[in-house]
Amino acid sequence: MGKIAFLFPGQGSQTVGMGQALADSEQSVSETFKKADEVLGESLSSLIFEGPQEKLTLTTNAQPALLTTSVAILNYFSQFGIRPDFTAGHSLGEYSALVASGAISFEDAVYAVRKRGEFMEEAVPNGEGTMAAVLGMDRQKLLDVTETVSAGGKPVQLANLNCPGQIVISGSKGGVEEASVKAKEAGAKRVIPLDVSGPFHSSLMKPAAERFEAILDKIEIKDGAVPVIGNVTAEPMTEASEFKKRLVEQLYSPVLWEDSVSKMLELGVDTFIEIGPGKVLSGLVKKVDRSAKTFAIFDAETCAAAVAALKEEKE
Repeated sequence: MGKIAFLFPGQGSQTVGMGQALADSEQSVSETFKKADEVLGESLSSLIFEGPQEKLTLTTNAQPALLTTSVAILNYFSQFGIRPDFTAGHSLGEYSALVASGAISFEDAVYAVRKRGEFMEEAVPNGEGTMAAVLGMDRQKLLDVTETVSAGGKPVQLANLNCPGQIVISGSKGGVEEASVKAKEAGAKRVIPLDVSGPFHSSLMKPAAERFEAILDKIEIKDGAVPVIGNVTAEPMTEASEFKKRLVEQLYSPVLWEDSVSKMLELGVDTFIEIGPGKVLSGLVKKVDRSAKTFAIFDAETCAAAVAALKEEKE
């Protein structure tokens, strides 16, 4: 058996009721949700378990909600003794990966991602920025398109390089619209506008990054006990100083997810365990390498199935 990576989902995976069944039956899980409520001074757990979905989906709520749910499920899964060789998370999920690596405490992470969400919401007036998913287009060709449009005064850039043939672009509304048209003309199969509240992972997020740096100065970031594959570089990170630098850059830089998965495969990972709501990342891993083993853990049943399969492989 090769190495194991723990993966943590980002914004978009949130659903009302996530983690609730585990919280109802497992004290370690319910304690995590209670801790988040204490740190934020409000009942985030009620919003997660009861909704409404529209309120849960707001960036300022979705970010701490997903982090809390992912870490709660991680705490439950940890009791079975399976340890990662690497951790990684998609955008917001990188904070869960840092908690899993021992670099940031859960309490500090919840505080930080709530502020991160607030600053991201406030960076660009509503309606001025957006994102779109471009399917079936070569990375370099799409980069040429975005650079041409940006040079014309409408900023747009590659934001999420998820897997072969799936790239999200982000920037000004005019820039994304023009790049969407040009991408189709250049051979993209489909372009899907995304229902998001801002141009995340674009240069328009630099004001948020500047404000967020001051928040990271307030919390303790330690060296990681487990290497984290970073979104910005797709390389392993363990040093506290690099974690901080990259978390600031991450707000306005592309998420190199396809590259991160390729790097983990290159480093000997053959088993990817997605911890948190949904199974988006498991699907993306399979699109990078069909032979990779993936497990998505979001409740007691999926956890038990993964533990049984992993133990069988070891024997």
